[in-house]
Amino acid sequence: MKIISTNIAKPKTITWKGKEVPTGLYKFSVDGGISLGNEDVLHDHVMDRRYHGGIDKACYLYSSDHYEYWKQLYPDLEMPWGMFGENLSVEGLQEKEVNIGDTYKIGDVLVQVTQPRQPCFKLQFRFDDNNIVRRFIDSGFSGVYVRVLKKGRVKPGDTMQLVDKKQSLSIHEVYRLLYANEFDSKVKVAVNDPFIAESCKRDLLKRWGDQLAVNE
Repeated sequence: MKIISTNIAKPKTITWKGKEVPTGLYKFSVDGGISLGNEDVLHDHVMDRRYHGGIDKACYLYSSDHYEYWKQLYPDLEMPWGMFGENLSVEGLQEKEVNIGDTYKIGDVLVQVTQPRQPCFKLQFRFDDNNIVRRFIDSGFSGVYVRVLKKGRVKPGDTMQLVDKKQSLSIHEVYRLLYANEFDSKVKVAVNDPFIAESCKRDLLKRWGDQLAVNE
């Protein structure tokens, strides 16, 4: 895998249900690279830390391979790198091949996979489409959140090399569990994974906790 673009946010304010809401979703490419810290990306703008940033979501990666899929759905929409709010646009990244807890070396940085991205309403402003959140969920192309084990700098052209592979659920499997219509026993595996993000674990328990208790 290879880093195609490194991106940080230009703060923007949108109007949602009559209220002004700041967002860091609008990312733009930075040629010189970005520095990854333990809780966020240096000089990035994380506007709502309830859902973004922090130890388990220090950096967001999205596959550059998926852009072609979205360009076919939105042929008239300009789609620069960072369109999905990702800090790193990564060639070759596939959610079905990346597992919770996998560790990768990128440039000077060491990162560990924590969870898929769960889309929020702000995407509809980026795409000017009220259906984009549903489309994002249905696509299965969630992207990947990581925690940073070793801080450092990442620049375009850096490779993303696997250091440690876990025998755990893939990002795609966890993403499916978050939005599935029927209970799957893999939920128990997910919530007991020591490397999954706490926020993702909470969301799985919120959705499936009653079913887990019944199936104990």
